[in-house]
Amino acid sequence: MNALPLHHDLYLIAHDQSGRPLIHLSSMSLGLAGAVLLDLALGGRVAVAEGQAAATRRAPTGDAIADGLVSSLLRHRGGRQLRYLVKKTADGIHDRTREALLGSGVLVQVSGRRLGVLPYTRYEPADIASVVRASAGARSAVEGWKQPDARCAALCGLVAVLRLDAELYLDQPSARLVGRLREIARDSSPVVGEVVTVVDALVGEAAVAVYR
Repeated sequence: MNALPLHHDLYLIAHDQSGRPLIHLSSMSLGLAGAVLLDLALGGRVAVAEGQAAATRRAPTGDAIADGLVSSLLRHRGGRQLRYLVKKTADGIHDRTREALLGSGVLVQVSGRRLGVLPYTRYEPADIASVVRASAGARSAVEGWKQPDARCAALCGLVAVLRLDAELYLDQPSARLVGRLREIARDSSPVVGEVVTVVDALVGEAAVAVYR
């Protein structure tokens, strides 16, 4: 089975089985945006260095968000700041990612009425196996079962930044687990470390803004 885009995996990890977000949507959106950028960078479509990103080639991924980001970068030959790109890509990314997952059949829409009166709509995984697969690499990396590749390390870093470590269902204290996830990302590659650091800073800023 082909791997899902990195931001699709992160979306699945960041929601429970009923489709309820497990973290604040502003933080999740920044994480999803970082995942898109990391997928492009690791796939050789975008170059990342010293806080900047620039498109290196136009090679469609089939994902509308990723392809739109590359097109935007190609119009700015000098590149863009990572912070700007992550914040810009975060706008509307949650709903767009959900729609893509619905279109591919990974999520299903469930509607009904609570107490027979109040209408509701949920977006649930069609198969719990997709959620298990989304986090399997990160679990394997933490437990030492498999050497993580750059993509897996990127997911580990984003899971740590968004404090989704509990969704890995590993019997470790949270602080130790988050530290290990950050270590995996940091030791992977400069690109992974740089993008994860930017997302981390923006998530922190978003969290402070919520309580102002």
